[in-house]
Amino acid sequence: MAGSQLKRLKASLREQGITGPQQSKKQKRKLAQDGHARNEKRLQRGVILDGIRDQFNPFDLKHAKGPKFEVTSNKTLTGDAARGIRGRPGQARAAGEERRRETLLVDMQRRNKVGGILDRRFGENDPTMAPEDKMLERFAREKQKAHKRSSMFDLEDDEPMEGGLTHGGKSLTFDDEELVDDFQEDDLEGYDSDGSVRERQRLKRLRAMGSEANEDEDEQPERKKTKKEVMEEVIAKSKMHKYERQAAKEDDEELRAELDNDLRDIQMLLTSSAKNSQSRVPADTLTPTVSNEERDAFEKNYDLQVKQLAQDRRAQPSDRTKTEEEKLEAESQRLKKLEDNRQKRMRGEEVSDSDESDDDKKNVNQDEDESEDDDFGLGGGIRTRPTATELGFDDEDDFIIDDDLVASGSDLELVDSDAGSDAEESDEDLPGDDQEDDFTAGLLNEEEARNPVFKAESAAKTSALEKPDELGLPYTFPCPQTCEEFTRITRSYPSKTIPTIVQRIRALYHPKLDSKNKERLANFSTALVDFVSSEWNSKTSPPFSVLESIVRHIHSLSKTFPIEIAEKFRERISDIGAQRPVELEPSDLILLTAVGTIFPTSDHFHQVVTPAMLTIGRALGQRVPQRLSDYAVATYLSILALQYQRLSKRYVPELINSCLNNICALVPAASTKQVGNFPQHEPPQGSRVQNASSVSPRRLSFDDCLAYERKGKAATSLKVAILNTTVEILDAGADLWAGKEAFPEVFSQVVSVLKQIRAQPCRVHLPVALCDRAEKLEAKLGRMLRLAQISRRPLELHHHRPLAIKTYIPKFEETFDPDKHYDPDRERADLAKLKAEHKRERKGAMRELRKDANFMAREKLRIKKAKDEAYEKKYKRLVAEIQSEEGRESNAYERERQARKRARNR
Repeated sequence: MAGSQLKRLKASLREQGITGPQQSKKQKRKLAQDGHARNEKRLQRGVILDGIRDQFNPFDLKHAKGPKFEVTSNKTLTGDAARGIRGRPGQARAAGEERRRETLLVDMQRRNKVGGILDRRFGENDPTMAPEDKMLERFAREKQKAHKRSSMFDLEDDEPMEGGLTHGGKSLTFDDEELVDDFQEDDLEGYDSDGSVRERQRLKRLRAMGSEANEDEDEQPERKKTKKEVMEEVIAKSKMHKYERQAAKEDDEELRAELDNDLRDIQMLLTSSAKNSQSRVPADTLTPTVSNEERDAFEKNYDLQVKQLAQDRRAQPSDRTKTEEEKLEAESQRLKKLEDNRQKRMRGEEVSDSDESDDDKKNVNQDEDESEDDDFGLGGGIRTRPTATELGFDDEDDFIIDDDLVASGSDLELVDSDAGSDAEESDEDLPGDDQEDDFTAGLLNEEEARNPVFKAESAAKTSALEKPDELGLPYTFPCPQTCEEFTRITRSYPSKTIPTIVQRIRALYHPKLDSKNKERLANFSTALVDFVSSEWNSKTSPPFSVLESIVRHIHSLSKTFPIEIAEKFRERISDIGAQRPVELEPSDLILLTAVGTIFPTSDHFHQVVTPAMLTIGRALGQRVPQRLSDYAVATYLSILALQYQRLSKRYVPELINSCLNNICALVPAASTKQVGNFPQHEPPQGSRVQNASSVSPRRLSFDDCLAYERKGKAATSLKVAILNTTVEILDAGADLWAGKEAFPEVFSQVVSVLKQIRAQPCRVHLPVALCDRAEKLEAKLGRMLRLAQISRRPLELHHHRPLAIKTYIPKFEETFDPDKHYDPDRERADLAKLKAEHKRERKGAMRELRKDANFMAREKLRIKKAKDEAYEKKYKRLVAEIQSEEGRESNAYERERQARKRARNR
């Protein structure tokens, strides 16, 4: 069809009969009379117009692509599907636009707008109710709310009740029965009363009212009052008594006010003396009394000032609590004053004791107050375990160093730290005052605690200050920066006083007292490390109790100076590895012991513990023993290795190899066959135990690790002690590594070596106690090996019948579609279907969100254009008005100017 769009539209309308020649009046009248034909024509006209509209807008229809080839199907297509129309994008777009205008546009217009009136009246939202019904119902509800129904038990209501009380349908008014007063005074005894004066007055008033009612009844015996009348009289008399009490209270208030006004004159008369009364001025010259209003204001102001003064007095503390820095400063000053007094006594000068006693009293009282404040008035409580001070620790964060240096839980008692006297001295040096400050706890040893100088009693302290110190130990020392300086300071004093010297140095040079003390104490802590690791001599070196106390001090200082102390320990360990990797000295053993007690040994990698553990492993694995002291050192290192692995439980192969090698080298008879896969060294001449059945096993001591020649009974006793200790080490190692996977492989060779001890050639030369211990350990390891073997079963297949291989038989689908994917796995097919549905829904949601965003953008643009258009219109109108007004004024001015010009020309 050629021509423009309008021409083609007119031609289509003409061809379909919508437009054409005009009908005559006769045709119109005939068509009007035939209603059915008129309706058919209207329907037909609508269908024709829809067809023409679809024809002239081809983009408003979405046509489906037909198949390439003709196919047959049982499904009959109707409507748009028959014509190959899959959708109408234009109508769908218009419907979506209309839906967004009804929902999204309304929400956008209401956004950020609050307020409005909500009609909560009855029936307002009910379209089924007539307005008259709504009004009637509202009126009835308002009347119900406004109506206040009085209670039948209201005492202020004098009107009679409309109906009487009933119970079970029977009246309780007793109108047809003789009235009997059931009031009994005894019933009031069970009343919930507190025995107050008001309660007694109420009971007395009730009795009086009851007696008056009885008198009234006696006066009129011919007529008895009903219970209702009696209750009315009781209520009336109650109101009367209430009024009388109020009147009496008002009278009392008036009398009290008069007394308050005259109180000043009465007080002046009472407090004035005879002398003052003679010299008193005449009465007419006295200041007149103030009025009640002024007196009330004065009293209010007075009460307010009293409260303010009381609050100010409470807000000011009587004795301020000292801070930690002030406590440390006071302790430092106390030690310095004691040292000054000691120096004066040494020079023969007199010492004034009054100031010291006063200061000590203040310190004692302050300590008692602080202890009471700490207890919150509840006491110290029941102590379930000894405190750190009671155990002899220098700080609260110290700990107990086991004598046997073996993991807790084991029954090893292997190495004596020193002679029994040293242990007794260390036990006697435990201070008993557990109420001291956290830092100064344990500053005083037993001798100083017994000294009256350090006690709280002023009289005893005054007498003690006149005496010199028992050991001649000063109270102040310079802070040594190197080990040589510390040795030079402590050289002139007994070894057991070294912990006291360290404590006083730490108290005098605490970091909170001076900014330079931190650097000083850091150098002092490294000097202590050097002192502990210095060359050890049994005659000149301090005892182990002193070294143990110094190690605790290093542990406490390591919390403040961890880097300096750790670097010093690493330096000493590096010197060991460079100079004597397998020839460890006694000082090296002390150093390694201190590392295990100061630093955490359970860390996977530690800057100090890891090198120390490597040093122990190298000495155990690479050292070939040549003397009995080498076997004792190996035993000591094995104990340290067990202590290091007490928590982490890491396996140390050098420990097992060293213990088994020691047993094979010291047993009386050598084995004829290989008893294990550990490296065995040829023992030195005379190292085996011979004729030791009468020797009792003892604990090893540190003296056994010293390298000197031992002969005879001493050598035999040492060999038996090493064997006994080694067996105990293997027992502790079995308990420590019982859960390891390789437990059977490791300890099966231990059982073989223990059998060698239990053999007859060795048994005759060894003590019975040692053989019994080895036999018990062998039985124990046998049980543990069996349990480990049972728990570690080899891998095997499951015991079940063979499963048939799945066969996928093709399934016939009646509704087979080649475009559809068929998956034999049902779960995988459902999952794929769910994923496809989720993808489809997600795309649809994103599409809708984009359409909503575009719609909102269009609406905002439309609103903006409307606002801009209105603004432009208003702007132009205002500009036009201004211009017109300016033009009018300009014309008027021009006319006036011309008129004046004409007037002048005349």
